[in-house]
Amino acid sequence: MDGKAKVVLTDYVWESLDVEKKTLEGIADLVALQTKKPEEFLAEAADCDALLNTYAGPITADVMARMRKCRIIARYGIGVDTIDLDAATQAGIIVTNNPTYCIEEVAEHTMSLLLACARKVAVYDRIVRGGRWELPPGKPMFRLSGQTLGLIGFGNIARQVAVRAASFGMRILFADPFVQEGQFDVPGKKMALHDLLGESDFVSLHPPLTPDTRKMINDNALSHMKASAFLINCSRGPIVDTDALVRALDAKKIAGCALDTTDPEPLPNPHPLRERENVIITPHVAWYSEQALVGLQAGAPREVRRVLTGEWPVNVVNPAVKGKNRAGL
Repeated sequence: MDGKAKVVLTDYVWESLDVEKKTLEGIADLVALQTKKPEEFLAEAADCDALLNTYAGPITADVMARMRKCRIIARYGIGVDTIDLDAATQAGIIVTNNPTYCIEEVAEHTMSLLLACARKVAVYDRIVRGGRWELPPGKPMFRLSGQTLGLIGFGNIARQVAVRAASFGMRILFADPFVQEGQFDVPGKKMALHDLLGESDFVSLHPPLTPDTRKMINDNALSHMKASAFLINCSRGPIVDTDALVRALDAKKIAGCALDTTDPEPLPNPHPLRERENVIITPHVAWYSEQALVGLQAGAPREVRRVLTGEWPVNVVNPAVKGKNRAGL
């Protein structure tokens, strides 16, 4: 190294690092890796001043203890469930995320999965490719107008889904302990979770992954859903108990599901959820558009630059670290 700060990038899914290099130019040297686990990046990260992170993890207290100079861990995405935030705060490491880069994209993907469930798009695509041309395999289908969408979690993305779904004439319910009815100028009636599950024709998941939300969609939750209802997940795979979902589908307790995130991810092949007529799976792509990619790639390096130049970053997810962090901020 040449005396500048050292920034280690654990992994990335884009073609060029020009954005990172330009953002950090003059203040840091970038070491770009393609790793999946901490043991694969720690050799380089042990003396880093900052860590840029996409998927590689988990980043635990032990991992942080081995990065003795690290001032900031900047996640490219929204979720920070792979980072031990309490440990980061204790270690004096600032953790940031990128909460707004793909709000529209995930909302649109959620609606596309909802529409695909409602109109049996995947079913009909498969039968046409198989040489058939007929209506019955998709029955029954119902217009969206007048149907009920239940949103579990009512954050930025879910509220954009609510606006879009309401334009189709859908009734909007939400369950979120941190949001009050009428708090935002968007459609939505607040309900208890079990009531929402019982009334909804489509249930869409949007909470962060926390100990409280992990496997919250379990046998009990699924038993409250209508037999005609569909489950949609564009949040985090482990929010759904996969085995319970398979059991519910086998028992026809729900009509089907559409998943952009799964647990595990990717799903093994073969897996009971693959090849089912009433299951749609996309490979964790709800976040993506060309516009979102620009915002994704720029967000984390900007936060690193702020910290390395003595500024407090914008999107801190462990604010208790302020005043007692390694960066002296």
